[in-house]
Amino acid sequence: MSDFTHLNTRGEVHMVDVSDKPETARTAIARASVRLTPAIVKALSSETLPKGDLYATVRIAAIQATKRCAELIPLCHPLSLSKVGVDIELDAGAPRLTLEVTCKTAGRTGVEMEALTGASVGALTIYDMCKGIDKGMIIEEVRLLEKTGGKSGDWRAGEVPA
Repeated sequence: MSDFTHLNTRGEVHMVDVSDKPETARTAIARASVRLTPAIVKALSSETLPKGDLYATVRIAAIQATKRCAELIPLCHPLSLSKVGVDIELDAGAPRLTLEVTCKTAGRTGVEMEALTGASVGALTIYDMCKGIDKGMIIEEVRLLEKTGGKSGDWRAGEVPA
């Protein structure tokens, strides 16, 4: 059982001790996509969304989520984030909203979960902001795009098969 990082020698779940790991610069970027309906695209394009500014609300929600990650994901270490960036792009032709969340820290453990949590909550916020127009949206993708730093080094996602 001791081969599992989150189990102690007795097989009990515990938070991993990272105190002996060196602090390194770490970055993670995660993406979430939400497939929209034509009525939602029209409301976004004409800035007539009943709940107000979707872009500002989604950015705030995603940033808040990254900062609360350790409260939401069991055994996740609380991190001091040095940067959280949220980019949102509307592709009216798809139709899709895609957001990317970038998290940076100097620490002993990675920021992948913070970026993924931010992207997930951002996608849920898109749904919440638009559900009054049409509940037919689909959250299609939440994935890690890349991470840098730490013992395992850098990693970048490959293409998702169609």
